[in-house]
Parts: sequence; structure tokens; C-alpha cells
Amino acid sequence: MKIALFIPCFVDLFYPQVGVSMVKIFERLGHEVEYPEGQTCCGQPAFNAGYWDEARGAAENALQVFRDAEVVVSASGSCGAMMKVFYPELFAKTPRLPEAEALAAKTFEFSDFLVNRLGVHDVGARFDHTVTFHDGCHGLRELGIKKEPRLLLAQVKGLQLKEMGEAETCCGFGGLFAVKFPQISTAMGEVKCASIAETGVEFVVSNDSSCLMQIQGILDREQRPVRSLHLAEVLAQS
Repeated sequence: MKIALFIPCFVDLFYPQVGVSMVKIFERLGHEVEYPEGQTCCGQPAFNAGYWDEARGAAENALQVFRDAEVVVSASGSCGAMMKVFYPELFAKTPRLPEAEALAAKTFEFSDFLVNRLGVHDVGARFDHTVTFHDGCHGLRELGIKKEPRLLLAQVKGLQLKEMGEAETCCGFGGLFAVKFPQISTAMGEVKCASIAETGVEFVVSNDSSCLMQIQGILDREQRPVRSLHLAEVLAQS
């Protein structure tokens, strides 16, 4: 299979190792990977702020860039949900709705693609550490992803998963939410990080680097030793 990677802005700028890890995993499994260089922001910040005309400008670029892709795999449940769930809403009652629906149908979040499209649980990874998993809101609530990352982590040799009590609780980031309501955002993040700390793990893992950015910032300010990793970074270990 030829896989087109969709790498969100924050991954491209701050966490490029996540994309590199995805490439390593897919190539390890025998697939061809391409990164269409014309891709830009998916348009979610403008969409969430109510600027739908501006969001369509960014989304129209995605429709063009990924038009001929066999399958599109996102490094983020959040941005993946934008393309898979909200593009058809964004382009409803416009001539480009069929294109939006076609892209949505072939777009997958990373763990969803591995488990439900490829039927893969074991990617040959080894990670001798204790971890807990954070369910990002868009991946969990918009895409319905819950068991997939845990099935993958269960097959990683040497890894011990310890579930936290607040696994499904929002970390408080929410993109624009953290900017518009910083005090509420911080308070929510502190609840999440306290739950992580209670597990006594070494790492917190998630499908969304944006959530991990929020979580790691609070963990650092609280001088907690827990480190954050995207699921792909764990699965790329061998």
C-alpha cells in the first residue's frame, strides 16, 4: 500500500520525530510512504473560531494535495478528525462536497489505520518502561478511538501499561481554548497531570502531540519526572 502522510503543523514544527517514527513503522511493515510537500494547515483553528470561509481556503488545499492519494494517515486524532469528520460539514451545500467526502473516506488516524485497516497489532517494538495513556478528545469522541492504541501497546515487548483514573479527561489544551481561557486550561491540565503522577509511570503516551505539549509543559513546571511520547515514537523503538 502507498501511504500519504498528513503531518499537522505542530508536529512538523515541534515534533518532526513523530512523522519520522511513522515512516519507520510503515516501512518496517513493507509499505511505501510519501509526504506530499504541498500540504499545509488543515484549517481547524479557523474552523473552531467560526471563520469557516478562511478554513475552507486551507481545506481546499488539502483536497487538492491528497486528491490522488490511495490512503491518508494522520499523526493526530485532532487534525485527522478535522479532515474525516468536519470537512464534509465544512463543504456541505458546496460543489466540493463530493471531494471532501472522498478525502474523509480514505483518511485515518495512525492507530486506527494500523489496527482496523491493516489488521496489525504487533509492529515488532520493544520499550522497557512503564507508561500510561492519555485519550485525546477528538480521537476518542469524534473518531471513536479507544482500544486501538492499547492493543498496539499491549504487544510492545517490555512495556507495562498502567491506566490512570483520568485517562478520558480533557488535558485542557483544545487549541484555541488554551489561548482564550488559559486559567481554565491550566486547571484542567493540572488535574490530568496529577492523575498521571499517581500511576508512578515513567512516560505518558498519546496519539496527539498537541495534548502532550500541554501535559509536558505542566509536568515540567511541577518538576515531575514523567516524560511524554507520541504512540508512534514508542512503536518505532526496537
